[in-house]
Amino acid sequence: MKTLVVYFSASGVTEKVAAQIAKHARADVFEIKPAIPYSPEDLDWTNKQSRSSVEMNNPKSRPEIAEKLSNMAEYGTIFLGFPIWWYIAPTIINTFLEQYDFSDKTIIPFATSGGSGLGRTVEHLKAQYGNTIKWEQGRLLNHVSDSELAAWLDAYTK
Repeated sequence: MKTLVVYFSASGVTEKVAAQIAKHARADVFEIKPAIPYSPEDLDWTNKQSRSSVEMNNPKSRPEIAEKLSNMAEYGTIFLGFPIWWYIAPTIINTFLEQYDFSDKTIIPFATSGGSGLGRTVEHLKAQYGNTIKWEQGRLLNHVSDSELAAWLDAYTK
């Protein structure tokens, strides 16, 4: 089975890390694009009425994704990347996870963050989707060197 790097990136930071992972792991790449792109105003976490604030304060929020991956069955290992929003994964990640059958797949989360660590992000995802997905330990990948990234990926790609 093939390896896939799936990511959501609001500002381009997670996208750069996803490209590094895909290159090292010789993986295919799929970007989770919101049907309605986020504007800078939407991402203003200091505004309680901004789109991202409203979504993150609603556990049932499932922002629509612009495209669906048609060949998910080909992949066995999936690196899932996203920025940390409010100490967890953005709700668009829930939308993605609820669109596919991951019962025979391994998901390895990775994240970027402007100010917080990974926190309980992986535990939060496991609590929501643990019965249907095999989760590996996630990692925050801010400013990671190529050698650090390679060492982390070697555990999953050899």
